[in-house]
Amino acid sequence: MRHGEVHNPEGILYGRLPGYHLSERGKAQAQAVADSLVNNDIVAVIASPLQRAQETAAPIAAAHRLPVDTDDELIESANYFEGKRMSPGDGVWRHPRVWWQLRNPLTPSWGEPYKEIAARMTAAIDRARVKGEGREVVCVSHQLPVETLWRSLAGKSLPHDPRKRQTQLASLTTLTYDGDELIDVSYSEPAGR
Repeated sequence: MRHGEVHNPEGILYGRLPGYHLSERGKAQAQAVADSLVNNDIVAVIASPLQRAQETAAPIAAAHRLPVDTDDELIESANYFEGKRMSPGDGVWRHPRVWWQLRNPLTPSWGEPYKEIAARMTAAIDRARVKGEGREVVCVSHQLPVETLWRSLAGKSLPHDPRKRQTQLASLTTLTYDGDELIDVSYSEPAGR
């Protein structure tokens, strides 16, 4: 699951910075997902250590009388532009001092390599599957790690167009396994858009 909407009035890339919590809308999204999963056979709820993921996981865990466990490998990807207003819409190309960070979008050169994100997310999911032992586990993470995980599992190219990600706020990317074999990947938006 991707976390809900974050309170970010400054409009910065908050990445792994502490103190970024869910907005009121984000809290409602988390509750909507919890309500949609109330009858599921969930035996564990595991979240990134970041506050927004922990807050998103909390209503799901509460509905199933479970603690929120933390897995550090579900964390947001590292990014050079963390703490800055530096996205294409903010005129990042007008700042020659950062061009060297944009030199290779296939790696990407501005942050944690896609292959490393895929490896740590796969490891986290494998641990969650063991913990769930054939039942359901909810893992709450972040947009790029979720996107990179499913692209890796589907055998798709890890570099991609961020505008085409299928990871809306509070969305669920469901991985279904038969033993160790991934047999289905589905996507849903129980909180709406």
